Amino acid sequence: MPKSKPPYPVEFRSQLVELVQAGRSPAELSREFGVSAQSISAWVAQAAVDRGKPSNAKSTLTTLEREELVRLRRQVKQLQQERDILAKATAWFAGKSEKPSTTSTSS
Repeated sequence: MPKSKPPYPVEFRSQLVELVQAGRSPAELSREFGVSAQSISAWVAQAAVDRGKPSNAKSTLTTLEREELVRLRRQVKQLQQERDILAKATAWFAGKSEKPSTTSTSS
């Protein structure tokens, strides 16, 4: 299975977006810099959304919204794990208190 490439640096993506906005085509930049034209087009579209420009996709998130969504999903996962641990601990302690005492108090 091929290894995935690390993401391109933000500065590099920003420079390519600026070049597209200056009139160069994503296909031309793709050949020059070795990045797929599809990636460049996606970066241009995301930059437009981040600037508040309307996009064709109805549910496109800004970069800040996407980062917040990732952060909130991690937080929800952690809270669910904590809830599950507390539920198991509660059930364990409830089971301990329901058992009859094994010590006798006969004299």
